[in-house]
Amino acid sequence: MKHFFRLTCIAIAIVLTSCSSFGQKKDDYAAKIDSLIQKTNPRSFNGVVFIQQNGKRKYAKSYGYSDFNKKTTLKISDKFSTMSIAKQFTAVLILQEVEKGTIDLQTPIRNYLPDFKYSWADTVTVHQLLNNTSGLNSEDIDKPLKFAPGTAFSYSNIGYYVAGQVLEKQSHKSFEELVMALFKKCKMNDSYYPNKSNNKFLTKGHTVKKDGSYKLNEKLDFDIHNYFGSHLIVSAPDLAKWNECLHNSKLLKPDTYKMMTSYSITNTHQLFSEKPIGYGYGLRINDKDSIMEIGHTGFHPGEGFTAVNLYYPKTNTSVIVMENQANENFDIAYYFEQEIRKIVKESNLLK
Repeated sequence: MKHFFRLTCIAIAIVLTSCSSFGQKKDDYAAKIDSLIQKTNPRSFNGVVFIQQNGKRKYAKSYGYSDFNKKTTLKISDKFSTMSIAKQFTAVLILQEVEKGTIDLQTPIRNYLPDFKYSWADTVTVHQLLNNTSGLNSEDIDKPLKFAPGTAFSYSNIGYYVAGQVLEKQSHKSFEELVMALFKKCKMNDSYYPNKSNNKFLTKGHTVKKDGSYKLNEKLDFDIHNYFGSHLIVSAPDLAKWNECLHNSKLLKPDTYKMMTSYSITNTHQLFSEKPIGYGYGLRINDKDSIMEIGHTGFHPGEGFTAVNLYYPKTNTSVIVMENQANENFDIAYYFEQEIRKIVKESNLLK
């Protein structure tokens, strides 16, 4: 009997050990990310990886330098350019005006900007500016529309600049005032609107050339017209706070949030999928995969920043990667962002 009892206990111990080992094997996402960011091929990583779930940090590490020349160690609290992640801030501010009744998404922008010199203002709507179906060129407002508004997708930073003009006109406030109020609302104490006094908080950006050499960008060339769609100053932990605010009904009414995260147009992006996914208002909506995913990327080789902000509603999980470098070889520009996303999606974090 004692022999049988001993064998039974040993068997149970083996099963428990096996289950524990299996669980560790399945959930070693942290070790996998640690190993990944040590790689130097096809390129090196230099930035912050921050994962948060239900308001709690699950992974937070910085790797590399804030200044390649001085070899200053990068910190988790360092501030980066949002680049195109800024679009979702502008979209939220506009949707808050929609809730107040001062902006109608389906009204041509001529209604708000009567002196705007471009004839397309008679037909392009705020809705089309926000979901990149306006037909506007990405960087040059003086070029003709690429297509009839609303008929196709074409990513446009200029579109968000125009949307920003409507926002400031109808809110009677500057974008700086509005953005800083959003930061305060979400307790984003390490985030700033770019101006002469705040620019000192931004970590240095580095352009990595195709031959492997780099250029440290002492001064950014972003001007005020870029801020609506391409440049705010945030830390990775603050971006997780932003996700908590945005996706948990702290900024928009449920129906308005649904408008932001719905889509009528699709487009491909190399980080998310080879197949087209939806584009809402400043957000890519990936509801074609097994796990619902909402997010956006940021990339600017000239200024030297790369980023991705991902949110998974089912588990209230944020995955944020911010680098103060950008590779001119676009084929490997998002290498680490793609691999980190893959590791997280294969882990138990999102189950």
